[in-house]
Amino acid sequence: MRRKLTVCASLMLVLAAARFAQAEEIEVGAEGPDFSAVGTDGETYTLDSFKDSDVVVLCFTCNYCPVAVAYEDRFIEFTEKYDDKKVSFVAINCNNQTEGLAEMQKRAEEKGFNFIYAFDESGEAAKDYGARVTPHLFILDKDRNVAYRGSFDDKQKGPTEHYVANAVDALLAGETPEVTSTKAFGCGIKLKE
Repeated sequence: MRRKLTVCASLMLVLAAARFAQAEEIEVGAEGPDFSAVGTDGETYTLDSFKDSDVVVLCFTCNYCPVAVAYEDRFIEFTEKYDDKKVSFVAINCNNQTEGLAEMQKRAEEKGFNFIYAFDESGEAAKDYGARVTPHLFILDKDRNVAYRGSFDDKQKGPTEHYVANAVDALLAGETPEVTSTKAFGCGIKLKE
């Protein structure tokens, strides 16, 4: 009997993981789902926290993925560049199997993050947006509809296409981004089991 229960429990975990792995990215043009995440500053953030921003860039990331870490300086530079343009950059960490708010606070301080770095312990935001890897980015326009989803740029070393910056520039100019979807690359998001 105990073996049957263990097999059933294992099967349920596999099915739950498969369901998340197969979750589709949110469609471009769809309304961006709200979220609730606690920042490294102790504040709780939702989409309404950025109501004065014309563009919100949501970045699903983490502390330890080599790809995510390699992009941290680019995220800092991006935030500096758009600081006075009503653009909010919000990094959300859903990797709660190996990370938590204390580790995030330490990382934010070490790197001097100039953007919101928030912890969504539930992982609901990643599920709602269909985020699969770190980093995985979603840009929301003034009406909070998804205008872009995918990678920050075209390659980790020596990028030549700057997808997020180009999409943000287009939105700030009142235009539709030329590229609205790319394949995100990085480490798989590890949600709470």
